[in-house]
Amino acid sequence: MAFDIEMIKGVYNRMAERVDSARKVVNKPLTLAEKILYNHLWEGNANSAFKRGKDYVNFAPDRIACQDATAQMALLQFMQAGKNKVAVPTTVHCDHLIQAKIGADKDLQTALNNSSEVFNFLASVSNKYGIGFWKPGAGIIHQVVLENYAFPGGMMIGTDSHTVNAGGLGMVAIGVGGADAVDVMAGMPWELKFPKMIGVKLTGKLSGWSAPKDVILKVAGILTTKGGTGCIVEYFGEGAKSISATGKGTICNMGAEIGATTSTFGYDESMERYLRATNRNEVADEANKIASYLTGDEEVYENPEQYFDQVIEINLTDLKPHLNGPFTPDLTTEVGEMTEKATKNGWPLKVEWGLIGSCTNSSYEDLSRAASIAKQAIDKKLVAKAEFGINPGSEQVRYTAERDGLLKIFEDLDAKIFTNACGPCIGQWAREGADKQEKNTIVHSFNRNFSKRADGNPNTHAFVASPSMVAAVAISGRLDFNPITDTLINQNGEEVLLDEPTGFELPPKGFEVDDPGYVPPIEDGSKIDINVAPDSKRLQLLTPFTPLGNDIKGAKLLIKAYGKCTTDHISMAGPWLRYRGHLDNISNNMLIGAINAFNKETNKVKNQLTGEYGPVPDVARAYKAAGIKSIVVGDHNYGEGSSREHAAMEPRHLGVAAVIVKSFARIHETNLKKQGMLGLTFANELDYDLIQEDDTFNFLDLNEFAPGKQLTLEIIHTDGSKDIIKLNHTYNAGQIEWYKEGSALNLIKKQND
Repeated sequence: MAFDIEMIKGVYNRMAERVDSARKVVNKPLTLAEKILYNHLWEGNANSAFKRGKDYVNFAPDRIACQDATAQMALLQFMQAGKNKVAVPTTVHCDHLIQAKIGADKDLQTALNNSSEVFNFLASVSNKYGIGFWKPGAGIIHQVVLENYAFPGGMMIGTDSHTVNAGGLGMVAIGVGGADAVDVMAGMPWELKFPKMIGVKLTGKLSGWSAPKDVILKVAGILTTKGGTGCIVEYFGEGAKSISATGKGTICNMGAEIGATTSTFGYDESMERYLRATNRNEVADEANKIASYLTGDEEVYENPEQYFDQVIEINLTDLKPHLNGPFTPDLTTEVGEMTEKATKNGWPLKVEWGLIGSCTNSSYEDLSRAASIAKQAIDKKLVAKAEFGINPGSEQVRYTAERDGLLKIFEDLDAKIFTNACGPCIGQWAREGADKQEKNTIVHSFNRNFSKRADGNPNTHAFVASPSMVAAVAISGRLDFNPITDTLINQNGEEVLLDEPTGFELPPKGFEVDDPGYVPPIEDGSKIDINVAPDSKRLQLLTPFTPLGNDIKGAKLLIKAYGKCTTDHISMAGPWLRYRGHLDNISNNMLIGAINAFNKETNKVKNQLTGEYGPVPDVARAYKAAGIKSIVVGDHNYGEGSSREHAAMEPRHLGVAAVIVKSFARIHETNLKKQGMLGLTFANELDYDLIQEDDTFNFLDLNEFAPGKQLTLEIIHTDGSKDIIKLNHTYNAGQIEWYKEGSALNLIKKQND
């Protein structure tokens, strides 16, 4: 059954007219991404051509998806918007609050016991406001969305950075903060700077040990973690058509790791096959009617250099398996080159764990290819040297994989089958011995491998690879194992060579599921009351932020962050996920993972009021209690990683007035703006070096805050000397109104009153 089919038909019915109109206005052939963007303009048909990377544009997304950790804050904000029902189809998926420890059933029951208050809150709010609810254990949000909601040519936003996974079915799907989602839930336009376009031409065809995962691992090595910022990546070419829909999803999913706004593929036969296999024949039929509008124009793909801002070409036939890492997803190593590289860098070669799953690689195809390697290990009498953990992507995938014997293969290899949930990928992993913080290596099919992310141990070296490579490397127990050439010794003392992985694009017997875990909302939720206990440790009703005003003087430096500072550093996940609905409690993790540039330590900054050093949140609370605003300074690509708006709301809550950095990751910069803060960049990056530990800051011309106009900051040092520097910003007139009102939500409420 296809959800929201009438909405999808509406998108398709207007597409030809809007795209044709846009093509005339732009006066050139269009990429797929441009077609989708112009078809979703808030204003309707295009009246002018938008400048890539410059013009802010209002869009009308088709739907919204929220995961349980971010949905709490998003829905708490929506409750303040004064609306009776969400304006567009919206779903909530419970996948983040389930910790992997013992196995699926027991771990799920533990989560239900520990987080019932949150799950009940999300279920009741969903019911009240017309939101579809996916129960704990139903699956990982992005796999569930791909199976049920994604459709070619659509536009979706989601409160998770890996919403981009839906690009595997030809969507423009974009990760946002909860405040952005609230705008759309409330029936308002969603604003985005019109993206630049990166084209990736794929030639040849994958074979052997190479997998779709290796495409994006290769691209990450080329573009780095910030090379896609402000851009949509569009894959095309015969090689693109040869990749399955779930394989395309994998590639789009990890586009978040290169900072891309989103990634997408043109509609093709693999997408049609997937739609029909997941009981969406009607969507496929409708898509086929306008197929030429659901891919880029021929001229674009024939002469990509003329229509994309950057073009990358990859020959899939020559692509080798990759292992990316440790500590960053863009550090690439091709299979066969690891021994020298690992030895040189001191990376442990012994592999302790192999983890398969996450929203990136948990499809039936992924499990079947990994299972083919596990089956070989059993048949060839090999003993796995590392432990295995498996997270199926959805209950439909799990049920089908169990029916077809795939899970039993892993179980015969002593693997732990965890719940259909994110688990270790987001730090929800009770890994035995991780508290010892011993240096070790793990391999996984996830998307991110930042320090501490999987198990909380800063000395865990995590490497990202395809599911079949993870299986092979884990069985061998060595990071530098090359399954193409290297042999293993079995229980009989014989040398064994693993055969190439095999698998199924789609289940030969079709998908099957008993209870998918979906709960539809009632028609009229007006009589449903939402109760949040005043003394709850997990949930807290929000109080509107007070505007920061035009007179920010005497602000103190809270922290000058050194090097990579992701949203994991600003607001850690793992055990902190339990407080995602309680702003004050979760603010106790604010910036505790960031490295202080002055002492190279984490969670230890100087309190200028006392001269003593303390945890970042404590020092921030001390400044706030004294009525003093504080400033955070950062390096390049500040806020890289997850879409979690807590990384913006926590500093706002604890009195931070401005975050000043060399450059921002897109989502985090927007989240800061939405919460009524100043997100600014150094006009001269070298001015970062001027910031000293005891500095005080005065903004000299905030009363002249305007689009395109630099702000002036006076830095007063303890020796009495001063520096005056210029700061850039990307605020437009509407975003400056957010600042003046104290937050975007305050402005929504004002407009609704």
